[in-house]
Amino acid sequence: MSLWAAVSFIFFTGLVAFISWRMTKDDDLDTQDGYFLGGRSLTGLVIAGSLMLTNLSTEQMVGLNGVSYQTNMCVMAWEITAAFALICMAFIFLPKYLKSGITTIPDFLEDRYDAKTRQIISVLFLIGYAATYLPTVLYSGALVLNGLFDIPQLLGITQFQGLWITVWAIGIAGSIYAIFGGLKAVAVSDTINGVGLLVGGLLVPIFALIALGDGSFSEGLNTLLTVHPEKLNGIAAANAKSPLIPWPTLFTGIVVNNLFYWCTNQSIVQRTLGAKNLEEAQKGVIYAGFLKLLGPFFLVLPGIIAFHLYGDTLTNADMAYPTLVSDVLPKPLMGFFAAVLFGAILSSFNSALNSCVTLFTLNIYRPVFKPSATDKELVKTGKKFGIVLAVISMLIAPFIIYAPDGLFGYLQECFGFYNVPIVAAVMVGFYTKRVPALGAKISLFSHIVLYTISKFVAGDVHFLYVLAVLFPINVLIMLAVGKIKPRETAYIQKYTEQVDITPWKYTKVASLGIMAGMLILFAIFSKFGVAA
Repeated sequence: MSLWAAVSFIFFTGLVAFISWRMTKDDDLDTQDGYFLGGRSLTGLVIAGSLMLTNLSTEQMVGLNGVSYQTNMCVMAWEITAAFALICMAFIFLPKYLKSGITTIPDFLEDRYDAKTRQIISVLFLIGYAATYLPTVLYSGALVLNGLFDIPQLLGITQFQGLWITVWAIGIAGSIYAIFGGLKAVAVSDTINGVGLLVGGLLVPIFALIALGDGSFSEGLNTLLTVHPEKLNGIAAANAKSPLIPWPTLFTGIVVNNLFYWCTNQSIVQRTLGAKNLEEAQKGVIYAGFLKLLGPFFLVLPGIIAFHLYGDTLTNADMAYPTLVSDVLPKPLMGFFAAVLFGAILSSFNSALNSCVTLFTLNIYRPVFKPSATDKELVKTGKKFGIVLAVISMLIAPFIIYAPDGLFGYLQECFGFYNVPIVAAVMVGFYTKRVPALGAKISLFSHIVLYTISKFVAGDVHFLYVLAVLFPINVLIMLAVGKIKPRETAYIQKYTEQVDITPWKYTKVASLGIMAGMLILFAIFSKFGVAA
């Protein structure tokens, strides 16, 4: 990477940090709401930007493009169907969450069921983040930045030593945002990086098409549409195997999976819980829904273009996107794009870290160890826990280089052990009054058993089909327990008046626009469209 690229990388990264500091330097971070929820002051644009950057990571940018390079456009379903989950978040989940004035999802589960349910779910979230997500985000991010900057060759060190340096650079920078800046600093930096990622991400396929057309964008587009048009098909067969997405799961398993991620996953939902009111929260998730419709164009399409440029010469499909970026982006833009990728990596790391701190401090430390803790003590304890967790993650991450192939995908699939019962517990909690805490606990543990069994007896069945079957089973178990041993008193949700819950008047119209966009994209990238 040239000196100019290095300077532009440092400049843009420093600019984001400076703006985030300026916009949050007067915030009160000594209170629970101030530190964990940004003082409940986040607006729609900030929420949308933070949602996008929390979601996006190098695993997606590299991984999804790698899969499309190998297969076709069908993995775009992860992006497009997420828009439907965000609509559900706006209409179903947000009004309930903000009415209760909760700080974490387990808070709602305690209010609806009991404290033990809250603690069980909090521990599961923490295990999922700490043991799998944080180290792998650091590792995958370090791989990309090592490739762009060629750290080992630049410093004359080994690949493993380069990973250590990059992992700790990402970890320390992310920790500063998450631990010492609180949620609002994370959200503000996410928003700025979100703009850069959108611009930079969309520039990659444009320059790639120009390269494909030997300097002509129109010729590159013509080649894309006429040579191997089957690569542009975004609808896979019903019996397609992972990582492809079978089309029936678009209406079943992927819906359940996305409802967990976008509506009950703490690191995502926490942004919306920090909204100044329901109107701004709904604006944020609806804006994010529209942005998800752009995802296929910079998270999937570049992989298809890479196939046209390189054929099957790349031995590692995950190198398709980094190779494409390195080859087609003008050198002056390389530093900017590297800074944007760095921001995306930081966002995934610091968002998960901030959520871990919130979960531990409010759902484990305070109720179990010090119920009388003041807000200042909670914030102080949260910062200490965040530092410890960040250091542990940075120590583990480099050693993933020695892990067997496919470990990262396996770890992601491990979230299936608890995502479905959490969605079931929340939704049953919304719409029933007599289902007891026992129902949620039995549903959770039976799901873990059944999901484990499925790995042995249904190994060839796509895991999204498994989730589609287990979701109604979870719900039926909870309803059955509610009939056999109902709560003594009916649950009544109370309005805490933490924020105003008047809905945004354009939510329905905007949601119809998102749904129309989803249908149009699936029609375009199908055998009835450009893949004909």
